[in-house]
Amino acid sequence: MTETTSREALTGSNGDPDGHIDTAELGELLLGKWADIRKLARELAADTRAHKVEGLTHTEQRERAFNQLKLLVDFKAVHRAFPKRLGGDEDHGGNVAGFEEMVTADPSVQIKAGVQWGLFGSAVMHLGSTEHQDKWLPGIMSLEVPGCFAMTETGHGSDVASIATTATYDEATDEFVINTPFRAAWKDYIGNAAIDGLAAVVFAQLITKGVSHGVHAFYVQLRDPVTHQFMPGVGGEDDGIKGGLNGIDNGRLHFDHVRVPRTNLLNRYGNVDENGEYTSSIASPGRRFFTMIGTLVQGRVSLDGAAVAASKVALQIAITYAAQRRQFNASSDIEEDVLLDYQRHQRRLLPLLATTYAASFAHEQLLQKFDGVFSGAHDTDEDREDLETLAAGFKSLSTWHALDTLQECREACGGAGFLVENRFTSLRADLDIYVTFEGDNTILLQLVAKRLLTDYAKEFKNVDFGVMARYAFNQAADLAINKTGLRQVAQFVADTGSVQRSAMALRDEETQRALLSERVQGMVADVGGALQEAAKLPRSKGAEIFNQHQHELVEAARAHAELLQWEAFTEGLKSIEDPKTKEVLTWLRDLFGLGLIEKHLSWYLMNGRISMQRGRTVGDYINRLLAKIRPHAVDLVDAFGYTQEHLRAPIASGAEQIRQEEAADYFRAQRASGSAPIDEKILLLKQKQAAKNKK
Repeated sequence: MTETTSREALTGSNGDPDGHIDTAELGELLLGKWADIRKLARELAADTRAHKVEGLTHTEQRERAFNQLKLLVDFKAVHRAFPKRLGGDEDHGGNVAGFEEMVTADPSVQIKAGVQWGLFGSAVMHLGSTEHQDKWLPGIMSLEVPGCFAMTETGHGSDVASIATTATYDEATDEFVINTPFRAAWKDYIGNAAIDGLAAVVFAQLITKGVSHGVHAFYVQLRDPVTHQFMPGVGGEDDGIKGGLNGIDNGRLHFDHVRVPRTNLLNRYGNVDENGEYTSSIASPGRRFFTMIGTLVQGRVSLDGAAVAASKVALQIAITYAAQRRQFNASSDIEEDVLLDYQRHQRRLLPLLATTYAASFAHEQLLQKFDGVFSGAHDTDEDREDLETLAAGFKSLSTWHALDTLQECREACGGAGFLVENRFTSLRADLDIYVTFEGDNTILLQLVAKRLLTDYAKEFKNVDFGVMARYAFNQAADLAINKTGLRQVAQFVADTGSVQRSAMALRDEETQRALLSERVQGMVADVGGALQEAAKLPRSKGAEIFNQHQHELVEAARAHAELLQWEAFTEGLKSIEDPKTKEVLTWLRDLFGLGLIEKHLSWYLMNGRISMQRGRTVGDYINRLLAKIRPHAVDLVDAFGYTQEHLRAPIASGAEQIRQEEAADYFRAQRASGSAPIDEKILLLKQKQAAKNKK
């Protein structure tokens, strides 16, 4: 598509061609701190050898994906996070930034690489000693030792603390005996387990001297490297064909009293000596468990970034197509209208674009938090807790958003969107599992909710009566203002009945922040108040009360994550220098914020946070924002920086624009020649008029 064609499509019938945004500046901002690494990763993702080939059998897909991992090794794309003494860069943020870009080439490659280096290799690096690293990481980095991350069990998916596989220390032989006691304890859905994996990091309950010290990780040889047969006592089976990601050989593993040396315990946080004595630098079993699991948070960080990247690809395809495709001629008898000029089409795609921008800015903050913790620059207990909470919240929102975006983009492109060649159906199938990968999203949001409740409770721990009295007074005042309608009256008076003033108030940054923040605070306070007595009750009764409020907890966590995305978007605006770009991005931020308010408008009305007058203006102002943003839609997706080699969708290649121009030239020439057939309706009107004139 030529620059001229692009600008014509960009402007459309609703647009003002003056004042285009600076896509170069915006593109660099979106690339973030690790821009150079992202650009290198995109070069690799543009290589046809890295691309998914549709129509292959799952066996062929698996073989191709494994060979693509070798391509990553040759490209030196796998070493970034590993120790410098072993040839790595110790660049944790850059490592994740590079891997998540591979989703544009083939999601199976991104995830299979994540299994090999982000989970298997990362577990050895973060849970093992220097000796473990020196012994096993070189083979892992070179792909000489393909491996598995054997944590999840059939009977305990996201509940890792309750896994049933055991590792019992035998003092007589100085070995751990790893055993799967029953079928539900089989390791399940394990990447590389069906075919490729030679070794695994296996998570099991560590037992020594009759005491269980909780979940620990062990390095276990799975297959003979020459015969590729399972080692004695190790068994497994293939998970078979899945709904997506069939380039990954997921399988099941089980262990029948498999013996491994005591030194195969990855012992950074817990060790057993030759006499069977257990020691740990972390006294609390609960804190020790969460510390060990927390070192593996990069999986969630990577999935967040990959989901955002997939959403960008989908929107760049769908919006490019919508700016070229013409359908129906409501405004002209000569030329049909561009799809993106229809308000309903804008409503379908542009709010998704706004959310994707918000998720992109939020992911950059998450990635920098992750790098700060793992580089040691900012690695306190609070930093790690913040990282866990952010990763859980953002991964949940972005992976759900990716599925919604891919589906809406597919539908918005009609029949063309259903063709595999245009990527939507294939990407959606592959990303479907992201919502339960590395923790089911709903369970992750419960983790976020518990953090919110903990912070809420801390505010009132060891406080004097005066503080509690002030809190009670403030709560009473809040009820008086919000529940009795005084706030609504105040808003109505401030707006003086003017729709324009209501809209101006809603587009105010502080108003949006207040509304989004108040919803989180109100929801957490309501649930916190309901649960405050649960801790004092018997365990079963407390669990029952907690269960009764589980839905509210999850919704509060979602609202919190949405607020953080809005804050990240707002923070990102400060880095934009070009005035027009900042103006358009501010509109887009407003679209995201007001979209959240519109989505939850019933809550704001029922809780007295917004007046009926102001509530009525939300939808109208969103429609006005859509019209403002529409002329810049193509530039906004072009700023993502993905080329045709990344999109690989014929409908986004400019072919549709050529078809439309060909059709227009045909009808233009036909009209000029005078040979165009007369429309029957026009003929009937002429006949009717002629008959009337005769009278």
